[in-house]
Amino acid sequence: MKPDHRIAIVGAGWAGLAAAITLARHGRPVTLFEAAPEAGGRARSLERKGMMLDNGQHLFIGAYRETLALMQLIGIDIETAFRRLPLSLEMLDEHGQQALRLRAPALPAPLHLLAALLGARGLSAVERLRALRFGASWLRFDRSTEADVDVASWLREQGQTPRLCQRLWHPLCLAVMNTPPAEASARIFARVLRDAFLHRRQNADLLIPRRSLGELLPRPALAWLEDRQTALVHRRITAITCDDGKLRLQGRGFDARFDQVILATGHHVTPGLLPQDPRLDQLRRRLSALVHSEPVCTVYLRYPEPVRLDHPMLGLLDGPGQWIFDRRVDGHPGVMAVVISANGPHMHLSREALFRSVIRQLAALFPHWPAPDDGLVVREKRATFRAGVGIDALRPGNATPVPGLWLAGDFTGTGYPATLEGAVRSGLQCALSILDSPTAQAVA
Repeated sequence: MKPDHRIAIVGAGWAGLAAAITLARHGRPVTLFEAAPEAGGRARSLERKGMMLDNGQHLFIGAYRETLALMQLIGIDIETAFRRLPLSLEMLDEHGQQALRLRAPALPAPLHLLAALLGARGLSAVERLRALRFGASWLRFDRSTEADVDVASWLREQGQTPRLCQRLWHPLCLAVMNTPPAEASARIFARVLRDAFLHRRQNADLLIPRRSLGELLPRPALAWLEDRQTALVHRRITAITCDDGKLRLQGRGFDARFDQVILATGHHVTPGLLPQDPRLDQLRRRLSALVHSEPVCTVYLRYPEPVRLDHPMLGLLDGPGQWIFDRRVDGHPGVMAVVISANGPHMHLSREALFRSVIRQLAALFPHWPAPDDGLVVREKRATFRAGVGIDALRPGNATPVPGLWLAGDFTGTGYPATLEGAVRSGLQCALSILDSPTAQAVA
């Protein structure tokens, strides 16, 4: 490639990093721009009160093929980076009693799911059979020509009882989609369920991180990229314009032109960075319909080190907390991460009020625990786009009508909700499209 063929990536989140690694691997060094002090975007690490925490607790599953492959490419040992567990879900009611227990045996897919549902505790025989019939509908839904519907309506149509929804499907929907079941796209939810549970048994494995998000990808990725002449520039890009066949990037005290630009910014930021070019008017309108966001709140509580869960992760049926993770796995004994997905009454509480509410919830569930020594509330207000009904029709591809301008991010047409795997897949595909584009080949 000619030295003057320059590629810029705006945004060093997981999509931007995936694109940069893929390009660098093929000998295309890029300039990576990031406005925040820490790379990783909406899945990054932060140091607070002597603890290396994340801006949101993330759970990986075995179906995250591209994410795991990317980690391995840059030298991450998956076996030491994660604690791998077979599919296991345990939900507690407001009294701390087991409301649901579902565990998958070591059988080929989909027999593992069949056995898990048949042996599920907390469900009646009729509910277990209805859950099995619902599983068969996952294959049919995506191929249907019918219009998309919300998850709650789909569950009712499939004969899922209110208790079955409350104990299993609704918690899964919130965890996977970060969108309430009454609004979430059934088409996307069915796609996730099918890929996670019906293809390979290992796809449904739970991968509990043994290290912070920053150490899983962003920091080792930056070190890997630096060895391959890809620089990270901590600078906010405020404007992009089309300039005589080039794309001009501007920021405070910065002005440079590039042949190819990947906008790997968040769904709520990207529309405002698109050049004011009539060719992009339709794309801008579509992206503007994607700006509705859903938050994720994580309440970290530091208890004395002996405090622990019997399982690394538990579901909580009565709020405010929905899931609790024991951070002992990643070297923080006594630290619990309580996750609350999507919008809800908790977003109207102050941080202090939410903190106290979660403490009361855990005190009722685990009365033998002492009071926590300290804690922290992390609110990511725009954690994900809202994966609502019909959203797939609005999501763009990687290419744009302006030659050389590309999009990467979980909001693009990956077919998945806003997950780290969706972001990585988008960044990877965007980079491969650039490598295959006539412009890139012409200057190679």
